[in-house]
Amino acid sequence: MLTTLSALVPVILVIASGYLIARTGLITGEQWRGVEQLAFYALFPAVLFRTIALADFSSFPTLNMGGGLLASISVMALVLLAARTTIEKIWGIGPTRYTSIFQGTLRWNAMIALAIADNVAGDTGLAMLAVAMVFLIPVLNIASILVLSRYASGTAPSSTKIARDLYTNPFILSIAAGVVWNVSGLALPAMIDDTLEIFSRAALPIGIICVGAGLDLSSLRRPGPALTMGTFLRPVFMPLLAFGFGSLFGVTGPALAVMIIASAVPCASNSYLLARQMGGDAKLMAEIITLQTLAATVTIPLALLVFT
Repeated sequence: MLTTLSALVPVILVIASGYLIARTGLITGEQWRGVEQLAFYALFPAVLFRTIALADFSSFPTLNMGGGLLASISVMALVLLAARTTIEKIWGIGPTRYTSIFQGTLRWNAMIALAIADNVAGDTGLAMLAVAMVFLIPVLNIASILVLSRYASGTAPSSTKIARDLYTNPFILSIAAGVVWNVSGLALPAMIDDTLEIFSRAALPIGIICVGAGLDLSSLRRPGPALTMGTFLRPVFMPLLAFGFGSLFGVTGPALAVMIIASAVPCASNSYLLARQMGGDAKLMAEIITLQTLAATVTIPLALLVFT
């Protein structure tokens, strides 16, 4: 427990620092967007490319991890879809608000997950987390878009735009490039490796500072059924499913811990942008992201303590 907390507390403190920096006005709104773009388009892709290019995939259960994570999100997605009408009848949660619960339960913040995986398991943890991203990012993006197009009031993007968003995603591109380099058997030139390492050292702190800056505590209202469900379904049930399927697929040790991390971290901040773009309940989505991030200071250590 103490080891887990010692790995998580620095991440939590950096998130809090980002919140304080944003509230003091040291960095303004437009400047934050520039910092976020730097992290998203340059720093994190450098981390992912270098990590995957240098990873020894034979040293951990790549396919078993991916299969267990896909099974976890598939089961949860099917349960949520099957329960949609019941949720509306019992709690009065309409289709638009339901889409925020769906995204809040299934999507995950890769920046926080990468920072925690790095603190818990170092470069191996980063490589295993990148494997989780390969399996989950395309599936969760498509699932969220389909649910929003079905139940929200906005206009669904075309299949061409969905495909373009996926194959131009810098995370996916950098992971794919890293896989190609890894398979080629070539060594990274020392100067390139050193350059990417410098980028990597900057990526994790800048990324999670941005997470803290995006928190909006003033937007929170009195918790109702939709906000409560959207906040706590993910940290309670997703680690449980990841543990169950991870065990079923024979995943143990650090690999299982990384699966739990990927399942326990808060919802991705870009869920808010997708909700706003496609006519979902963007305000509820922002509240879910904020509360999940605050609750993660307790729920992530508990998940790792119970399931690893």
